[in-house]
Amino acid sequence: MQSPRIQRALISVSDKTGLAELARGLVAAGVELYSTGGTRRFLEESGVPVLDVTDYTGFPEIMDGRVKTLHPKIHGGILCRHDHPEDREALATHGIRTFELVIVNLYPFEATAARADVSFDEVIEQIDIGGPSLVRGASKNHAFTTIATSPLQYADILEQVARDRCTTPELRRRLAAAAFAHTGAYDTAIASWFAGQLSEERYPQTLRLAFERQCELRYGENPHQSAALYVQPGVRGACVATARQLHGKELSYNNLLDLDSALAIVRTLRGPAVVVVKHNNPCGAAEAESISTALQLGWEGDPLSAFGSVLGFNRPVDAASAEYLAEPGRFVEAIVAPDYDPAALEVLTTKPKWKANVRLLAVGALDDAPCGLDLRRIQGGLLAQEFDTAADPLTEWKVVTRQAPSDAQQADLQFAWAICRQVKSNAIVLAKNRALIGAGAGQMSRVDSVEIAIKKGAQRTAGSVLASDAFFPFADSIEQAASAGVGAIIQPGGSRNDEEVIAACDRHGIAMLFTGRRHFKH
Repeated sequence: MQSPRIQRALISVSDKTGLAELARGLVAAGVELYSTGGTRRFLEESGVPVLDVTDYTGFPEIMDGRVKTLHPKIHGGILCRHDHPEDREALATHGIRTFELVIVNLYPFEATAARADVSFDEVIEQIDIGGPSLVRGASKNHAFTTIATSPLQYADILEQVARDRCTTPELRRRLAAAAFAHTGAYDTAIASWFAGQLSEERYPQTLRLAFERQCELRYGENPHQSAALYVQPGVRGACVATARQLHGKELSYNNLLDLDSALAIVRTLRGPAVVVVKHNNPCGAAEAESISTALQLGWEGDPLSAFGSVLGFNRPVDAASAEYLAEPGRFVEAIVAPDYDPAALEVLTTKPKWKANVRLLAVGALDDAPCGLDLRRIQGGLLAQEFDTAADPLTEWKVVTRQAPSDAQQADLQFAWAICRQVKSNAIVLAKNRALIGAGAGQMSRVDSVEIAIKKGAQRTAGSVLASDAFFPFADSIEQAASAGVGAIIQPGGSRNDEEVIAACDRHGIAMLFTGRRHFKH
């Protein structure tokens, strides 16, 4: 069947973005517009001729607008199959006009529910009823009805209507698919909110997820894998998924993983701090009196590995930091920071040889750690857990050796512990003067991780402190640390050989703290 000529459009939207321009274009193409409530008033104030739905149906809006478009003269006009004689007969019998175009977007439920001061009743009133009904009806009847649920779709619709006074079956099918995804995500958000309000279960019986595709990526972890970035609707706060990219070529799958890790690390450090990430592990990190000093100390943690790394800042990038990075011999793939001083942007986008490609992301003020569940796919299933962001109370840390750490060692132990929880297990971190000097990550044996960290630290290990993400099963790692000049160690404790490990520390005059909490990161 030939695509139906668009005679009438029904418009009822919460987001008015681009609506006036679309409406003017439709009117110019000879389309008659019908609308309700606030949308109708908006169009009238924009100088667009529009008919009131209540005048057409003969039934007023009631119950504070809860019932506006729930009427047979509306849904009959949307759901009519133009090639079915009995449907056409029903239109004539009941005085129903057809609507070949429906433009609807829904109440801002997620934005309302995300407000800290919102009441239960306010959220309930943002559950749209008429809107999803219109969307589903138009989508079901997409053979004859065009549905628009986003301002991003207006241009394609208007182009076809202005040219042909109708839309193509291909466009209607695509828009219908997007519309069902839209209402599905909307229902998922409502169901998830209700689950959180009415159930004390941390992990609901059914986990409903709805993420919106932001972009397709060049490829995944490897060039033969396709990939895309999806964003959680309504996500708040500083995160890589919603960061503003100020400069550079498009982000890769691996860039996003590394940037996310870098941001997770620096947001846990209170003083000016920079982390250098390579292959999802920190190879350098430092906390200092200034952000430029932290960058220099962090880079010096492992200069060889820092080449081609991703950097995370917990303060705006300043000109001194940018000048340091622009020096010959330094190269970074991407930077994530709260913001960039104008002078720093100027340097980073004009001076280094790699200026054209460096990706610069701004996330805004680093607020609270992410909430919700940490989700991870396995084949055929999904693992869910809390994010490992809870603070470890210093009051629960215990000195278990005869020797207690000095004040300087205590500061280094706190820094090393913060970094260690972000290193792939088995994780060992060496730190000195609140700077990472060596890390052993992802080894099958903890003693191997100690050996790697010491090798990375080289001559700087004397007087350093060591952090381990889990207990030491044997004292062999302590012997290695002692031979490298480590002066203090922090670890969770809990091994059946704790006494042997403590005794080894006492023999070498090493102070040791037990935190009582493990931080595996697989």
